[in-house]
Order: sequence, then C-alpha cells, then structure tokens
Amino acid sequence: MLRRARAYAHLALAAVRLVNGGAALFAPEAYGRRLGVDPERNPGAPYVLRLFGVRTVIIGAELLVRRGDGLIDALRVGRVIHASDAGAAILAGVRGQLPPDRAKLAALVSSINTVLAFAARPRRR
Repeated sequence: MLRRARAYAHLALAAVRLVNGGAALFAPEAYGRRLGVDPERNPGAPYVLRLFGVRTVIIGAELLVRRGDGLIDALRVGRVIHASDAGAAILAGVRGQLPPDRAKLAALVSSINTVLAFAARPRRR
C-alpha cells in the first residue's frame, strides 16, 4: 500500500503544481485576488505571479516526463522549492503582506507539496 502511494505521490504533486501554476500564469489577477492581493493596489503583482506560474508549471511538467534519476532530481529540487514557498507564505502572513487566512492556506499547500515531494521519492534498495 505504501509503495502504491509513493508511486502516485509524484502525480498528485504534478497536478497541484500544474493547476496552481497554470492559474498564476494565465489568470494572474484572479489568482492574486484569491490570495488576497489587489492587483489595482499592487500593479507589479501579476508580473510576479506569472513568474511563479512559469516556474511552477515547469516543475510540475518535469514530474510527468522524467523517469529514474531525473525524477529523483526533480523531487529533490522540489522539496527545497516547496519548503521555501511555505516559509515565504508564513513570512508574508507575519509581515501583513498577505491576509492571515490566505497566508495560512498558501503555507499549508506548500507544506503538503513538500510532504508529497518526500513521499514520492522511491525507497533505496
């Protein structure tokens, strides 16, 4: 059962990355509002969200196309990225840069992504 969960964890992580990254890339204003960022008051936000979207779509796609050592490398890099995203969300909430409920949600999603990146790594033999 655990082996099967490991086999599908990278696909769940890819889906989360592709959905969130695609939303940020193709609808940055709406995605920003969902995070509690007003694009009228923060005109640079859509640009930053598109950058986030591009990065997130690429790392999501890597999980669908890489195999073997390439997949292991993608998961390893993903752990650092997602843990950093969680830390950034917490910091944004503490500093009042995001509404507390949105900062908590962003930190939770990034933390789940971090766990999935660890869970998806094949066991050493």
